[in-house]
Amino acid sequence: MFFNDAFSLLRVFIVGTLAYLSLVLLLRVSGKRTLSKMNAFDLVVTVAIGSTLATVLLSKDVALADGVAAFTLLIGLQYVITWLSVRSRRVENLIKAEPSLLYFNGRFLEAMKSERVTEAEVRAAVRSQGLSEMESVAAVVLETDGSLTVLRNQDDQVFTSLKGIKHPVL
Repeated sequence: MFFNDAFSLLRVFIVGTLAYLSLVLLLRVSGKRTLSKMNAFDLVVTVAIGSTLATVLLSKDVALADGVAAFTLLIGLQYVITWLSVRSRRVENLIKAEPSLLYFNGRFLEAMKSERVTEAEVRAAVRSQGLSEMESVAAVVLETDGSLTVLRNQDDQVFTSLKGIKHPVL
C-alpha cells in the first residue's frame, strides 16, 4: 500500500533526476520565453511539459528517452511558434489574444460579458490593489494571460492612451 518495491523507488529517483536535468537543460537552451505567462498558448505548453514530466516519473511504461523526446518536441514547437509570431503578424494574431478593457471612466463595459468576467471579479481585483472604491480606478484591463490590471486615477494626469487594448469606441 505504501510502496511497491525498492526498485520502483530507485527508478523514480534516477529517472526523475535525469528527466529534471534534461528539462532544465532544454529550458536553458530554448530561452526565458518558453515558460512565460504571456498568453493562454504559453500556459498550455507549460502544463503539457509538467504533465510529461509527471508521466515520465511515475509510469514504468514511458522510457526516459521517450520523455526527453517529448520535452524536446514541446519546447521545440513552442520555440518555433513564438519565433514565427515575432516575425509574422498573421501567426501572432492566431495564437495571441488582445487585452480587453472591462472598466473605464466610472462604468463597466459590455466587453465583460464576452470575456465572461463579473463585476465582483473586477471589484476584487481593485481591492487587491488596495483601493476601496471604484472612483479611484481609471480603467481595468483583462490581460492576455487572464490577469486583471488595475490602472489608478491620477489627479494630475488624464488617462488617454489605450493603445494595444481592445475596447469599444469610448
